[in-house]
Amino acid sequence: MEKPVLPLLKSYLSTILPEVSEIDLLRKIKLNAIIDYIRHADNPRLNFICTHNSRRSQMGQVWAHVAANYFNIHCEAFSGGTEATAFHTNAIGALARAGFEIQASSNNNPKVTLRFSKEVDPIVCFSKTYDDDANPKENFAAIMTCSEADQECPVVFGAAERIKLLYEDPKEADGTSTEEAKYDERCRQIAIEMFYVFSNVK
Repeated sequence: MEKPVLPLLKSYLSTILPEVSEIDLLRKIKLNAIIDYIRHADNPRLNFICTHNSRRSQMGQVWAHVAANYFNIHCEAFSGGTEATAFHTNAIGALARAGFEIQASSNNNPKVTLRFSKEVDPIVCFSKTYDDDANPKENFAAIMTCSEADQECPVVFGAAERIKLLYEDPKEADGTSTEEAKYDERCRQIAIEMFYVFSNVK
């Protein structure tokens, strides 16, 4: 049974769910590897990894967590980088526009709390390395969301699976007139793909 989400997020999901079936075949092949992992793992855990753990990997963690809860699938979601920086304000902004209620602490690497449902505890995110104590140390799937991290980490220690799921980096639009649109585009793509994954697990 699908769990209720906040009204603005519910409206956002109503616009992306029809696009789940429109993902192209080559992309579905990559996403199907995540589906297979979740189906067969005793305690499925996804760790989304990019270089700075500031944009794509954070959005991957958030949307995987939401989709898992929405479809009542047991699967934990995490994120990390090859180095820690901060959850970028532009990525946070895209998630806020999608309908999350967001609060953030005021420091160089803020803890960001994202609420998506009144019935589920909020997600707490901050930038960290993939092997941070907040993340699993073994028996997880490493979801490589950027080519730089994929190249810098030939081995992700403790990973039971390693799946390459690369996303174009929206930071290329930082400071330009297309900044907001590019972040919204990437946020939407990741949301659609995570809802494809979890809608097909059962």
